[in-house]
Amino acid sequence: MSLRIVTWNINSVRLRIDQVARFVAEHAPDVLCLQEIKCTEDQFPRQAFIDMGLPHLRVGGQKGWHGVAIASRLPIVDSPRLDVCREGHARCVSAVVEGVEVQNFYIPAGGDLPDRELNPKFDHKMDFYERLTAEMKTRDRQRPLVLAGDFNIAPGENDVWNHRFMSKVVSHTPGEVETLYRLQDAGGFTDVVRDQIPDPTKLASWWSYRAKDFRKSNRGLRLDHLWTSPGLTPAVVRGSARILDTVREWERPSDHAPVVMDLDV
Repeated sequence: MSLRIVTWNINSVRLRIDQVARFVAEHAPDVLCLQEIKCTEDQFPRQAFIDMGLPHLRVGGQKGWHGVAIASRLPIVDSPRLDVCREGHARCVSAVVEGVEVQNFYIPAGGDLPDRELNPKFDHKMDFYERLTAEMKTRDRQRPLVLAGDFNIAPGENDVWNHRFMSKVVSHTPGEVETLYRLQDAGGFTDVVRDQIPDPTKLASWWSYRAKDFRKSNRGLRLDHLWTSPGLTPAVVRGSARILDTVREWERPSDHAPVVMDLDV
């Protein structure tokens, strides 16, 4: 069977629930990983997801901030949540669907100053990555595993609108990029979108609200990712991975676009 997995930083699930419903109707995800839901678990619009055909839910909520959720068409088996956020934020939720473990993350953005001593937010971001990397080193690489979510790092030169400029800006500094690659190496993960759409093609999944026309300004970053473990990568359907940037054109959109891949499981 085919399993379609999507990650999307929705930037308030209650505010954009109609957009979620439209997206589900148009793109038919089997597993939808959401970040920045910005609500507590009891405030999450469960009935709306049931009505969409995604009745199986795992929600990690927080009042007004952060928050993550997994909504599935298929039954979910519980998977341990990775406790790698030292601040106790709702930044990770997990599930197993059709034998595939999905870990959905909203990794800290890190503030404005790329200095661990002077900027506690940046230190938190690096600490989050270090803890997650240590966890991934313990994993069996052959077990089917997806790391999904808003990683808040755009790694490659073609994952940012201007490599030279962005190398000085949090999200693309050399230290962050090295940290992201250490996590990738720890589990032997495949960055599915970049694997299927190789350099030098420019890719982005986030564009600032500051630009009235995000395509005209074209200052995007590829912050949203789908990674697969070595045991799962052969199941990724060739040509299925892509960034659905037309969703960013919708009225009052999230500043992030959904990212999708299909698995042959």
